[in-house]
Amino acid sequence: MSFLDVLRTAIFALRGNWMRSALTSLGVIIGIAAVIVMVSVGQGTQAEIDRQLAGLGAQKLDIGPQAQRSMGGVRMSASSFFTLTEGDAAAIREDIPEVQYVSGSLRGSNQIVYAETNWSTSWQGIQPDFLQINGWQIANGAAFEAQHFNGEKVAIIGETVRRELFGSGTGIGETVRIGRTNFTVVGTLAPKGMSGFGRDQDDVVMVPLDTARRRLMGAMGLPPGAVMDISLAVADARDLSYVQGEVESLLRQRHRIEPGNADDFQVRNVSQLVATRTQTTRQMSWLLGAVATISLIVGGIGIMNIMLVSVTERIREIGLRLAVGAGPTDVRRQFLAEAMLLSLGGGVLGIVFGVAGALLVGQYNTELPIQLNGRVITLAAAFSVATGLFFGYYPARKASQLDPIEALRQ
Repeated sequence: MSFLDVLRTAIFALRGNWMRSALTSLGVIIGIAAVIVMVSVGQGTQAEIDRQLAGLGAQKLDIGPQAQRSMGGVRMSASSFFTLTEGDAAAIREDIPEVQYVSGSLRGSNQIVYAETNWSTSWQGIQPDFLQINGWQIANGAAFEAQHFNGEKVAIIGETVRRELFGSGTGIGETVRIGRTNFTVVGTLAPKGMSGFGRDQDDVVMVPLDTARRRLMGAMGLPPGAVMDISLAVADARDLSYVQGEVESLLRQRHRIEPGNADDFQVRNVSQLVATRTQTTRQMSWLLGAVATISLIVGGIGIMNIMLVSVTERIREIGLRLAVGAGPTDVRRQFLAEAMLLSLGGGVLGIVFGVAGALLVGQYNTELPIQLNGRVITLAAAFSVATGLFFGYYPARKASQLDPIEALRQ
């Protein structure tokens, strides 16, 4: 029998029991669709984490006060203490040559008012290197200049603040009021979007550090030169672990912390945090992929089971074919073709449903980024054919080994 004859015969046999054929392919359809959806979600999430890593800075360290401290038996939050100073930031810049940028910062929240429009936002008092450390770009206007850090009342606003206050305008040169102080807008920031923790990164106003201390936090009675956080970036990511150790040693020395005593600061390695999250996401992807693979195996077993039933039901047909001159190879090829058509048809439908499902997930759940991969779709199609070949071989071999005389007696 030629290949076309085998294919025609297999299609005719499957069409005779089309409902059973469709139900047999259902396991493969679900398995392939699950593989595509799970892999698309996993790769999309991984790409989003990579984007967040680029935004946070793979060469960055954040230094803040210790999470909790105790005073008089009462545990208080880190925001109640200011253990870091501008002097610490200057010492890091001078004593650790691997550090490329360093900046102290203060932060808070307040109403920002322009004309009759107001918006509740967060603000940050920064030093000159802050924008470079955190990857901020200026969209309109200009960054702070040297003279601005002498207490001038100027501000750079994020995209969300610009949109809420000025609509389609840039706001450059306009005067806004933060708390009780008027500021002149000198620049706007290029948008960054949502962070990995669901925070709008563009809902922010930046002002010079000294201005923030005097004008926005004056009532708090801060210690001289106090800052809430210090951020730094290194030129070479390979130096990050070494710099972290040097920073911890330097700050312990400057803060006169005795050996064995707890630090009054903590150093956060952003790349380590994101690497941990990346590893967790990768493990979840493997888990979901394993579940989808099990679905494919179950679908393949279903194909083998139905093909074995088909062999039993068609023993007289097989005996007749063998009696009129068909060889065992022809019978084996026919049943293999039927199994592969079942799995291939299920694979094609699974790909269609998988792609549609992935797109629907991305459309209705924006927290799950989707990234379709052509190689994965091709691999899924190949795997569906392999499933039919693997699980269809035994029934086909069993059919080809039937004795024609015994088969005709059934």
